[in-house]
Amino acid sequence: MPETRPAEPLAATRRIELTFRKPRFALYARIRPTLVIGERGQPTQWGVGTWQVPADRAVVIGVFLFNRVWRFGQAEFTLPPGGATSLVYRAPLLPFGRGKMRIGDRPSAPTRDTARETQPTE
Repeated sequence: MPETRPAEPLAATRRIELTFRKPRFALYARIRPTLVIGERGQPTQWGVGTWQVPADRAVVIGVFLFNRVWRFGQAEFTLPPGGATSLVYRAPLLPFGRGKMRIGDRPSAPTRDTARETQPTE
């Protein structure tokens, strides 16, 4: 009879949102960003997307652009466990500069509109 192994417990994960922005008048066309999470690259598109990352350890998130000759626009961000849930990548204007990555503007927890709560009702 074959041996059965106990199932490995699933690692805790969380979702992060990444926004990829390209300058309006960039000097390159038809180039899409490549996202690297945990040394694994994957092609992406400009705009907003969500990805799953481990929740219990720090993860290095990297982005670069590739134009069939060289890589450019590299940026990296180390996401600590329990850190930000939203990042923004901004591509360079020229096809040989570095990109920028920062924490996004989206709040990590929903906010309540307190203006309605403080107005007296009749």
